[in-house]
Order: sequence, then C-alpha cells, then structure tokens
Amino acid sequence: MHRRSFMGAMGAGMLAASGLARAQGTPTRIIVGATPGGGTDTVARLLAAELGRVMGGTFVVDNKPGAGGNIAAQAVATAAPDGRTLLVCYTSHAINATLYPNLPFDPVKDFSPVSSVATAPSILLAHPSVPASTVPELIALAKKEPGKLNMALPGIGSAGHLGGEVLKLQAGIDMVMVPYKGTAPAMTDLLGGQVQLMFAGAALAKGQIQAKSLKPLGISSARRMENYPDIPPIADTLPGYDFSAWYGLLGPKGMDPKRVAQLSQATVKVLSEPGNKKRLMDEGLITTGSTPEQFSAFVQEEVVRWGKVVQASGAKAG
Repeated sequence: MHRRSFMGAMGAGMLAASGLARAQGTPTRIIVGATPGGGTDTVARLLAAELGRVMGGTFVVDNKPGAGGNIAAQAVATAAPDGRTLLVCYTSHAINATLYPNLPFDPVKDFSPVSSVATAPSILLAHPSVPASTVPELIALAKKEPGKLNMALPGIGSAGHLGGEVLKLQAGIDMVMVPYKGTAPAMTDLLGGQVQLMFAGAALAKGQIQAKSLKPLGISSARRMENYPDIPPIADTLPGYDFSAWYGLLGPKGMDPKRVAQLSQATVKVLSEPGNKKRLMDEGLITTGSTPEQFSAFVQEEVVRWGKVVQASGAKAG
C-alpha cells in the first residue's frame, strides 16, 4: 500500500470567496466515534479549532463512541448533507465494512470524502522477558516455540489486531491473540508480563521505550518515523508490511461540492502549518491532507485491503 503525502500547494482563494465559510448561526459538528482523550478525539479537536480559525464560524466536537466507530458513522450517514455535520473517521471505518456483515450504512457510498488527515504508525513492543530484540529474532523464537507467545489486542478488529494477524500470516508463525477492552488494560498486562507483545501507537509507546520498561522490535509503517529513527520497519523483514492506522474527514453523501472543496482546502492548509504538524507528530501522527477525489480512492482501496485481512484472519466483531 502506498503511503503518499498529499501535501501540495493549494490556493486559499475559495476559503475567502465562498459565503459558506462564514454561515451565521448553526455550528459545524465534527462527530468522533471515540471517547475524549484518545487519538481520534485529539485529531478532531485540533481540526475544530483550526478550521474555525481558517474558515470562520464555529466547529464543535461531538463524541459518540461505541461499536468500533459505527455509531458515529451512522449519525453522519443519516445527517442532512448541508455541510454542518462531519465525521473524523479512523482505520476502523474501512475495516468495519467487512468485520460487520450487516452495517446500516455503506462506508463508501453513504459519505462525501473531504480529506485525509494523518497516518499513525504503531510500534511492536515486547516485554523485557522476551528473548528477542528484533523482528527476525521474534520470528525465529515463535517458530521454535509455536503458540507460546501472547499478543495483547486493544480491540477486536482494530488496526493493531489485524496488523498482528498479518504479522502471523506473513511470517508463518503461531501466536495467541489475547483481546482486551481498550488500550489501557492491554498495556497494563504487557507491562506486568501477563502478555509478551503488543502493537501500540507511537505516542503511547514513547514513555515505555524511554523508561526501558518495554522494548521496541519494529514499526508498522513502510518507512522509519522521524521521531523514532532507530526503530526499523517490520517491512525490512517482511516485504510489503505496512499497516499504519489513519484518520480522515468525511461528510454525508450529497454535500454541496463547493462546501466539500472548501473544507478540503482548509484542512490541507491547517495540516501544512508547521505548528500543527508538530502538534500531531508529538502525538505519534504524520499529517497528510488530500483532495476529496484522492481520499475517496484511498478509502475504497482500504476497504478492499482490510477486507482481505479480515477474511484471512477469521476476525469477527465482538
């Protein structure tokens, strides 16, 4: 999967020209399928503040957690297409197309793509007791002792879960996948040695790596991260391995193309500003930004890509 940077020079003329930018009264809701404080919420709050600054008007975050993001997505899919209801979506938006067999909406057809926002590589962490310090050593260990290593899963069907399943499939190894209800309890057991492995977002992993409480074996992106230059990509060992999570901005289908273009250009402008790039990088995120057409193509590709992983792994929604 190609991880392209869509940051191109885009004029801001439409931002000032369109009267849609400063519509009076109704605020624009950015709906998030997660609780406050997580990565998706962080992205949404930055966008709300910065889009309000660039475009004028009020943008507010509305948290609707549950069902792997499906509750939030359904709220946007059924909203009026007036450009005043948006969704900050996560990788699960593409995963759920296959993971949930009876979704009440179509993840592609029922939305108006606006822009990609960021990618979020994960770091494969190991408890210090694991006698492996690299991905090749881990694979050798797992082949020597099949079924003895445990990997914590922050959630069934998450990017971390399916990234682990692909690691098993590509490497031809057997590990026990242990599901948890969230990242915090999974990390607690990893630190305690109840499980040996886990994929964690870069920001979450940083403190544990610095404290040497856990050791990093590899990163899920195809390239090294600027903030973690010493952690090699898993793709160095398993060619083609690239399972970073991502964030994007969607609206309901049928939105006015002018409003979509305006929001897209404003999003790209916000994400190109050095201060915002740094703020998100400190959270373990790499800003992207795109045209609506580019993001539409990306989401469709991701639905297909993750669908194959879900089917191969046999993962089912809990």
